[in-house]
Amino acid sequence: MTSSHRDAQVPWPRSEPPALTPGSEQAEIRETIRGVLAKYSTIEQVRAAADSASGYSVDLWKRLVTDMSVTSLAVPEATGGLGYGMVELGIILEECGRALVVEPVYQHAAVGVRAMMEAGNSDLLEEVLDGTTVAAVSALTAESDDLDAHRADDEWVLTGQVRFVVGGGGADVIVVSARSPEGIALFAVSTKNASTAHDRRVVDSTRRQADISFDRASARLLVPVDRAVDAIARIQNVATLALACENTGIADALLQMTLDHVKTRHQFGRPIGSFQAIKHRLADMLIELERARSAARYAAAVRDEDPDEARLAIAVAGAVCGDAAVHVAHEAVQLHGGVGFTWEHSAHSYFRRVLGNEALQGDSRAHRARIADFLAV
Repeated sequence: MTSSHRDAQVPWPRSEPPALTPGSEQAEIRETIRGVLAKYSTIEQVRAAADSASGYSVDLWKRLVTDMSVTSLAVPEATGGLGYGMVELGIILEECGRALVVEPVYQHAAVGVRAMMEAGNSDLLEEVLDGTTVAAVSALTAESDDLDAHRADDEWVLTGQVRFVVGGGGADVIVVSARSPEGIALFAVSTKNASTAHDRRVVDSTRRQADISFDRASARLLVPVDRAVDAIARIQNVATLALACENTGIADALLQMTLDHVKTRHQFGRPIGSFQAIKHRLADMLIELERARSAARYAAAVRDEDPDEARLAIAVAGAVCGDAAVHVAHEAVQLHGGVGFTWEHSAHSYFRRVLGNEALQGDSRAHRARIADFLAV
């Protein structure tokens, strides 16, 4: 454990079992990360970082890695982590959604670390955990990964294109799926070996995506063919759960933002929040938020107990949290009146993040289709 870990005001390591209701440790983690983000991730700082060359604040990313241990938080101690789980990492992700963080917490600390852990202990995993190597993961689908893998002497080489890679332009290494002679396998390939890389035009400018091409690029085999299908399912489950937690934080921020607005905006000599019609809409937003928070927290706890049995709970969280974020975002923009539709207002950026998240791991309809498949409906 580094000195920065000891200095952080977070109770390392976990001394209580994961719980459906927040305990003292979870409350301290939330308080600490919220304090950090309130200071270093205001909406003005978010927009400035999103427009920078890297697409995020390198200084804040280093702070999140060293002071908050976002990369190693949910990694077993035997693998070099702190022994927490998705319950605690979910709190981090929720607060990152609440602050609209542009740093690679979702794509690296949640999904990238999970992908590297599928390969077991390695020097690459160590680099990812300490943040010196920034990892991104493709969608790992046939639509996103059009890559062929072949043996060349003593190494693997990849040829083809991978699309829609979240944070791909700012990553050092990307985890992809590719067709080998034996079948689909998972590989890690350095972005330095890319032949071309182009940022996509996306609805959410705070979360960049890239299309990257490779021409006989040297790659490292992470997960062989016999384990790849199960590994992909676990990685995609973590990605869905991570976005569910983030969407919960977004809904929380938008509800609070809207409450503050309707308390101060006056019509007919009284705050608009005092009108019954507005109160009903606010109550519906709160119900959606609480449903999302419960679904995400339950799915995280189930995954910590048994990852292989968590797929149904995660699909439910994906559907519920996605619906909640969309509903609250629409209501927030409308209840802010004309200002809510402007580029300058922060609600606009949150709304775009919600729409962008829908495209990453599927909207609520896609998750409900998964639920039907799981239940053989």
